[in-house]
Amino acid sequence: MTMKMIADDLVAMRRDSMVVLADSSCDAIGQCMADIALPELHELRAPENGLVMARGRIGGDGAPFNLGEATVTRAAVQLQSGEVGFGYVLGRDKAKARLIAICDALIQSPRRDVVLERVVAPLRHAMLQRRQQTAARSAATRVDFFTLVRGEG
Repeated sequence: MTMKMIADDLVAMRRDSMVVLADSSCDAIGQCMADIALPELHELRAPENGLVMARGRIGGDGAPFNLGEATVTRAAVQLQSGEVGFGYVLGRDKAKARLIAICDALIQSPRRDVVLERVVAPLRHAMLQRRQQTAARSAATRVDFFTLVRGEG
């Protein structure tokens, strides 16, 4: 396995984990991390709130326009072993951004399996269940429209 393949796998693993963590609540992440002994870490960027400009496109592929500003929170931590983790969340949840940054750093460390098994896997399972429940509720109200062709004359 080449170094590029290993790096690509790590990027994909981090991306997939961030999807799950961003979709989960701060309390759920904290509960999953409660029994994990965290290594010593240093805050590179304390959680802080800011704004980003949300952009849209007319018709999905037309001219871009500024839709408006959205509040985001970001954090960055570094483990004693050198791995740096970043956490970005929509909204003002500083604790969630910090927890996500810690998870991101741990996923890059030799302790990745612990985080993937104890934090990401249960949160992914809960996320998929929520999505299935939402799909089931939506399907119950689904209406199928069809057109009948009437003959005139």
